[in-house]
Amino acid sequence: MKERERNTERENNPVERPSFGRYDEDDLREAVKVMRDGGIILYPTDTVWGIGCDARNAEAIDRIFKLKQRADSKSMLALVSSEGMLQRTVEEVPEIAWQLIDAAVNPMTIVYDNAKGVAENLTADDGSLGIRITGESFSRALCERMRGPVVSTSANISGHPAPATFDEIDDEIKEGVDYVCRYRREDRRKASPSNIIKITKGNIVKVIR
Repeated sequence: MKERERNTERENNPVERPSFGRYDEDDLREAVKVMRDGGIILYPTDTVWGIGCDARNAEAIDRIFKLKQRADSKSMLALVSSEGMLQRTVEEVPEIAWQLIDAAVNPMTIVYDNAKGVAENLTADDGSLGIRITGESFSRALCERMRGPVVSTSANISGHPAPATFDEIDDEIKEGVDYVCRYRREDRRKASPSNIIKITKGNIVKVIR
C-alpha cells in the first residue's frame, strides 16, 4: 500500500491535545492487557473520556453497547494512532479526507465508507465507520501497543450528556468496565466531543456534528 506524502509541517497527528504530564507505563500496560484479553476500559482521549476495547473484538464491542444501553444499530467510532493505521482500516482514504485532516484545528472524526480489519458490529449497516487520528498521547499509545484501532465512545449512558471530565462520569459506567485508567483523572479542563464529518460517494462532504 502506498503511503501518502507527509505534510512536513505537521509531522505528528493533526490536532495535538495539550499535555497533562507523562502517563504511567504500568497504567498503559494494564489497559492494553485488559483489551488484549477481551475486556473493556475507561480511558482519556483527545476529546471526552471514552469507553474502549479492541476494535477487532465483537464480543467486547457488544459489552460496550450493553453498558451504554445503546442500540447496536448505532455504530461507534474508532481511534487510530497514525495516517498509516488509518489507511489500513479503510479500503481507500479519499483525497478530500486528507485535506480535511490537514486543515483541522479541532479533533475531527471522519466517517469513511468500506471499513476493514474491524469487527462487523462496529460498523454501520452500510459498512461505514467513524475514525479519528488521535492527537492525545495516552490514547495514541494504546493504539500503537494494540497495533490496531481502539473503539472510542463517550463514557455515558445513551441519551445522557457526555461527561466533560472524569468526575462527571456515572458510577454505573466506572463499575461496568474492566479497567479504569489512572491517567488524567485529575484533569479538570472541560472537554467536548469531536466534530464529525461524513464523506460519501462522489466526495460529498456532510457535517454531522
